[in-house]
Amino acid sequence: MIYAPQSEPCPLPFSPFKSCTVPRPIGWLSTISRDGIANLAPYSQWQNLTFDPPMVMFAANQTSDGRRKDTVINAEETGWFVWNMATYDLREAVNISAMELPSDEDEFLRAGVTKAACLDAPGPRVAESPAHFECRYLSTHRLKGRSNHGWVDVVYGEVMRIHVADEVITPEGKLDIPRIKPIARMGYYDYTTVTETFEMRIPEAHAMMSAGLEGKA
Repeated sequence: MIYAPQSEPCPLPFSPFKSCTVPRPIGWLSTISRDGIANLAPYSQWQNLTFDPPMVMFAANQTSDGRRKDTVINAEETGWFVWNMATYDLREAVNISAMELPSDEDEFLRAGVTKAACLDAPGPRVAESPAHFECRYLSTHRLKGRSNHGWVDVVYGEVMRIHVADEVITPEGKLDIPRIKPIARMGYYDYTTVTETFEMRIPEAHAMMSAGLEGKA
């Protein structure tokens, strides 16, 4: 099977593009508006960019009616957004927070999760989540789409605070990923959980490379 997505219809009932870059980590992002309304929404187009200093990005498509996402607007106007780790135990709350709701509705209340205060960011974080990043907004790169949903805002931020619950840290000082069970997007309506990990070390890696892989400056 081969087709040109710019000029030909997809020959499959589900686009393979949506399920090739997998699994995709979820940016479960909380913000607050200038009017004090808390917002919470998941983005599967989320990634870390570098570690020294730690920087991240997320890409937010517009809503069905062509509005920019509240997360983007709030980040731009307040200068902050917060990443909350999405886990299997929180999967229903994550899914509920994906609903397209009015800007004046608090998704924390709709999703049934608890607000915890941040140290720098003006908005709350999800208390039930085991890890959080308080991110200072850096910039937005806007890309034109062919439909309302196709337009996308790529937002960059610098991680200023990292929160990790003590109970999910192993004796070796790593995050206990199999215990946390982060969820990831597989495309369409499909998700997966991380329940197994394995280690591979690069042969003859330079000390600086090894330091980078461990996130050391």
